[in-house]
Amino acid sequence: MSFDRLLAHPGVEEVCELRSSFGMMAFHGGALEVMTDVIARTVAERAGASYYGVHQPSDLLWHLPSIEIDPAHSPALTAFLDHVDIVVTVHGYGRDGFWTTLLLGGGNRALADHLAGHLSAALPTYDVMTDLEQIPLPLRGLHADNPVNRPRQAGVQLELPPRARGAGRMWQDWKGPGLVPHTVAVIEALVAAVTSWPAATATG
Repeated sequence: MSFDRLLAHPGVEEVCELRSSFGMMAFHGGALEVMTDVIARTVAERAGASYYGVHQPSDLLWHLPSIEIDPAHSPALTAFLDHVDIVVTVHGYGRDGFWTTLLLGGGNRALADHLAGHLSAALPTYDVMTDLEQIPLPLRGLHADNPVNRPRQAGVQLELPPRARGAGRMWQDWKGPGLVPHTVAVIEALVAAVTSWPAATATG
């Protein structure tokens, strides 16, 4: 599987919405890493940020490593990366020992600390991890070809466990209305972090 084949597959939706020079991404969105696109896109809309996402249908679920999400195969991704200065990529993960841990990898450590302050305040029952030595190696998001590091100021790879995304057994009886409280808290924290980041409202 390659990125160009994924984008050409029936049912896959590629979305690029250009606003400010701050970007939100969810290229493992749709049914693959559930709710990551909803979170990233909602934050982008509310914060006036740009958004890029790849949303997969429920009958597909192809997981490409982040370093294979190559702008050479996507004019939309190229336009997005040319437009933004800095990004937050939203991912979903699940790992024993980390069910209540948010991981903040990626190359921009100042932004990681900024996000961590907002997320920690909004989600006091979670651990928010920014120490790269403690983050599992495959989830650190430091490779130069990872889209999180391609913008001029790089960005943060935010890994959310299932319960923070409204998935898993914790929320199986949730009937709403709206998103589960933990997901709402994630969105609110990210909106506050994006809008308070210096130059977040500047156009690219």
